[in-house]
Amino acid sequence: MVAHGTVELRLRSMAQMIAPPEVSVVMSVFNGERFLRASIESILGQQGLALEFLVIDDGSTDSTPIILDRYARQDPRIRILRQENAGLTKALIWGCSEAKGKFIARQDVDDLSLSGRLARQAALFAADPSLSMVSCTVGYVGPEGEHLCDRSGPQDSLQATADLVDNYRGPVHGSVMFRKSAYEQAGGYRPEFYFGQDSDLWLRIGELGSIAYLPERLYLFRVSEHGLGARWSESQARLGELSHVCQQARRAGVSEEAVLSEARKIRPALLPAKETDPKGAAGLWFLSRCLLQNGDRRGLKYAWRYVRCRPGELKGWLSAIWGIFSTWHREATFKT
Repeated sequence: MVAHGTVELRLRSMAQMIAPPEVSVVMSVFNGERFLRASIESILGQQGLALEFLVIDDGSTDSTPIILDRYARQDPRIRILRQENAGLTKALIWGCSEAKGKFIARQDVDDLSLSGRLARQAALFAADPSLSMVSCTVGYVGPEGEHLCDRSGPQDSLQATADLVDNYRGPVHGSVMFRKSAYEQAGGYRPEFYFGQDSDLWLRIGELGSIAYLPERLYLFRVSEHGLGARWSESQARLGELSHVCQQARRAGVSEEAVLSEARKIRPALLPAKETDPKGAAGLWFLSRCLLQNGDRRGLKYAWRYVRCRPGELKGWLSAIWGIFSTWHREATFKT
């Protein structure tokens, strides 16, 4: 017997598909079985607008394909695209090219869109035709949902745009929605940027219109010790620098080709093994510091794991010891 709530959801999603989608949500996934269901449901539960959900399976070898097929059978708003493992950038290029909506929203497989995110972002576009991209306040959470911190952008769109194009402070990748017309006019994601594809695109979209941030916390960004940013931080930083050099070339009216040629060389297969950080030390450090600064003793787990990864680093031992005493002090003070 099918639950009433499930029938209602299917009827609503079918009704929404009669009209062209207002928003196309684009997500790439590679072996994301752990958080995939929650991420999908956070999008399918969005209300107040017609949407389609494009999910690109980037050559997954775990149960991801099975999970995706099951959801696609249940909800006609989901479209599954499959490719051999080629990385996030190529997956997003394909997904965005297939998008039918007036707006394209990003979603990462580890993350969650909170209730009202898509409708609120679409409404902001309707209220201000000068906007080319919108984001929101983002909550950073750990692998088990531990609260780490919140990140907000300027409420003034002029300041937000200046922060992006002049100071290179942009939004979290998965939190954005942008006009498809601006995306296409900017040239879309560029395959030269295997990492840092978002920074490169944001700068070009920021040249076409303003950006804005909703003050509400509408997106949860999950931090993992084995996340892409932790494993390839040096390469991401370098490609970020190259995106800025490209911007300078555009402003000067000269070719970007020499810079793009250098960007093409930054690929996992061409990078030194030391950059892979297989134990996720950088991610463990970030998780431990955020949690311990919040007075959350769960940070000790990540601190000691960092020590085991890099036992020769004094800062790891000092952090772990500081965490023990600080959490003990807080608990003792609370009890008294």
